Amino acid sequence: MQCPYCGQDHDKVVDSRSSEGGRAVRRRRECLDCQQRFTTYERPEDVIKLNVLKKDGTRVPYDRQKVIDGLQKACFKRPVTGDQLLEIISAAEEEMFANFDKDVPSKFIGDVVSNQLRKVDKIAYVRFASVYRNFTDVGELIDEAREVDESPVIAPGQGDLFEGD
Repeated sequence: MQCPYCGQDHDKVVDSRSSEGGRAVRRRRECLDCQQRFTTYERPEDVIKLNVLKKDGTRVPYDRQKVIDGLQKACFKRPVTGDQLLEIISAAEEEMFANFDKDVPSKFIGDVVSNQLRKVDKIAYVRFASVYRNFTDVGELIDEAREVDESPVIAPGQGDLFEGD
């Protein structure tokens, strides 16, 4: 493996462990030339190609990074860790692969991801839902926020959506 710091191909594996729900192997490596440490991930080649069936009827290849990007935007400046985001993605992908062989509706992906996010952070959920569900007016957003606020707190340390009510 080529070192990202010095470019040499002379390293040793310091630690290996399962990652992403067992679908990848995370390896900590140390470059023997510059002594810098870096992380690599080993994943099987995608044999099963999953397509996303969009609202307009078009099909596009499933792109995990698009889901991660959407979650990161929703969680901006929120106390949600990278590990929690990976858990959300892993849980969503497990449901997708369990329920669909070829084409998964974008609505299904949005529902599964938002339900997982709701368990972790209510504000991030409302942000995600406001984009995913394409609210047509502020009233719909307020109704959704009130419904989320009235639901029980699931994650430890999760605060109220509206403080002081």
